[in-house]
Amino acid sequence: MYTFNEEEAAIVALVGQFVDREVKPVVRELEHANTYPEALIDQMKQMGIFGLAIPQPWGEANVSVPCYAAVTEELARGWMSLAGAMGGHTVVAKLLLTYGTEEQKDRYLPRMATGDIRATMALTEPGGGSDLQAMTTHARRDGGHYVINGAKTWITNARRSQLIALMCKTDRTAVPAHRGVSILLVEKGPGFEVSRDLPKLGYKGVESCELSFDDFRVPETALLGSEEGHGFAQMMRGLEIGRIQVASRALGVARAALEDSLRYVQERETFGKPIWQHQSIGNYLADMATRLTAARQLVQFAARRYESGDRADMEAGMAKLFASETAMQIALDAVRIHGGYGYSTEFDVERYFRDAPLMIVGEGTNEIQRNVIARELIRRHPIKS
Repeated sequence: MYTFNEEEAAIVALVGQFVDREVKPVVRELEHANTYPEALIDQMKQMGIFGLAIPQPWGEANVSVPCYAAVTEELARGWMSLAGAMGGHTVVAKLLLTYGTEEQKDRYLPRMATGDIRATMALTEPGGGSDLQAMTTHARRDGGHYVINGAKTWITNARRSQLIALMCKTDRTAVPAHRGVSILLVEKGPGFEVSRDLPKLGYKGVESCELSFDDFRVPETALLGSEEGHGFAQMMRGLEIGRIQVASRALGVARAALEDSLRYVQERETFGKPIWQHQSIGNYLADMATRLTAARQLVQFAARRYESGDRADMEAGMAKLFASETAMQIALDAVRIHGGYGYSTEFDVERYFRDAPLMIVGEGTNEIQRNVIARELIRRHPIKS
């Protein structure tokens, strides 16, 4: 399925064993109760999962992006929410590694690698959705500080994160608007409120929150890097790894749905034979496996592109688009295969069907992905005069 070096293969196998041994026996109860998986998160910390994107001297278990994608798939195969718990954390780590000052790297990355500091990013606003340039959250200079006002929504892990990469406007008069956007590395304090956890169809256990900032003060050293106005470009690069991670979550959900279906069709009999021998069911299986294999190849292609250091927004967008739509289709097909049991909360396929839509709308909707892909296609293939 994958070709990694010995160490990376061992890491992926270890995470797979963790999923089978620790996650699968408890996930249904935790998910239905919408319970935060404290014990599982602690085990992920001990395994070094939160440091997989952080190299030495700050971390110890840095892996390639293709390996990171495979680890994410394994976690999502057990429970998509566990993979979500590390998604924004990884984006912030990559932002720090690429754009952070040495002081910022030394302050945050060692404890992020161990999971002692959990990080997330705050982009989406109540009235903006995927239109990030329309954000209204802003920060003004006041002596040696920034004073922040505004609101963010759908911020995963916000309640339990100690560090938030906040995308905001430091120059509200800039033209074009994206030149006035910066990223501030903020920690909680007076004027910063996590107001509520949003109710969700799926993606249970891990919180998604609304944030509000009311004259919230942070030191000027909280600015990611050394210059204002680069936040939009910085976050667009960060979202490349974020979209690869979301695509990998989709692979995990799709794989779990297929694996459950393969088991069920061999156990369930109708008209005197296992149901996989009925052509209609066999066709579902064939299409599910083909789509999943194609999606995985696309995700790995995007991961290799990112690993090379080349711009990967188009490849990440393609991977996220195709893998998420594939996961939704495979989850629906799994419900069809299971029949009435697929609609029962006593089987896991109903959870896959509720979790899959998150990857379609998260980290930039698929409609936005198509815009990104089209724009980059034109940039790479201009008309020759």
